[in-house]
Amino acid sequence: MNVTQPIFSKHDSVKFFRTLTKRVNDYFKDNNLKKTGNWKLHLKTAVMFSLYLAPYFILLTLDMPWWAQLLLTITMGVGMAGIGMNVMHDANHGSYSGKSWLNKIMGGSMYLLAGNVNNWQIQHNVLHHTYTNIHGHDEDLEAGRIIRFSKSAQWMKIHKFQHYYSVFLYGLLTFNWALTTDIKQMRRYIKRGLAYGKFQSPVKQWTILVITKIIYVAIWIALPIIIGIAWWKVLIGFFVMHYVAGLILSIVFQLAHIVEETDNPLPNEMGEMENTWAIHQLYTTANFAPKNRFVNWFTGGLNYQIEHHIFPNISHVHYKKIAEIVKQTAKEHNLPYHEFRTMRGAIAAHFKHLKELGMKPEMA
Repeated sequence: MNVTQPIFSKHDSVKFFRTLTKRVNDYFKDNNLKKTGNWKLHLKTAVMFSLYLAPYFILLTLDMPWWAQLLLTITMGVGMAGIGMNVMHDANHGSYSGKSWLNKIMGGSMYLLAGNVNNWQIQHNVLHHTYTNIHGHDEDLEAGRIIRFSKSAQWMKIHKFQHYYSVFLYGLLTFNWALTTDIKQMRRYIKRGLAYGKFQSPVKQWTILVITKIIYVAIWIALPIIIGIAWWKVLIGFFVMHYVAGLILSIVFQLAHIVEETDNPLPNEMGEMENTWAIHQLYTTANFAPKNRFVNWFTGGLNYQIEHHIFPNISHVHYKKIAEIVKQTAKEHNLPYHEFRTMRGAIAAHFKHLKELGMKPEMA
């Protein structure tokens, strides 16, 4: 790890984290449950892959009116987001299955989403989960200069309107993965010597990146054109699919961290954070729509973001149950537990916060 990274305090939360960990472990032991995914996750995997791939094969084989083709590409975008939140996410945290080879295979679904597994694990597992909401370290706070996600970020005049235009840019998330993000990230991570687990040789990393990108383009763009679908239809469908997926993923991600209720703490002059890592997650993370079954099912439990951040090695299918334990333990230790009752309330809070961040600093 780079020595310039913030160091988390070791005071005040040993008892909290020990108590919480024991209670959660006891829950799994008492109920004879594994912390990994179960049949519910496996069934959902089949559903999400069907939403993503079935429309693709239908489009390749059947001649349909334009509106039907549009609906199918939208469905593919929904399935694409579903795979990312439910399958890829759990697998690359090692919580999809107790079998490492199965986690590796399912984690590889990232390549079907136009991304790169190694880059994602570094950005998400290392940087985001370790340095949550810390400006300059958590790359989830960075959206170029066009959107200001933190008071520590530079302000520009255009930010006054970001609560209006940001939602239109959110849809470009996975489209950027396909085009430029992976190349920039890989160059940056190799230069910094960052890795999730064992550091892979740069040659291997670049080889995997190039080969998977070529295969991706061949499947989603070249093949449809070769079999006779008009190139402009293919490109429009490709864009719509990515835009739908990017919009869903971006909104779900932002609701957990970019709201007024969550903090953006910075290290002191010594590079030390005020709180320990576990307590830091409580201050910087929020849950939303905990009683909405569909939101919980479709987002892969990402509406229980607090539980995910403290226990990333536990599959999302268990979050609803352990949330009761986390919430009660936090209350006993007088610690925050940010939660929005509805997704609508969380969305409103997010865009309200974007508006506040878009104000000129001396006027805020």
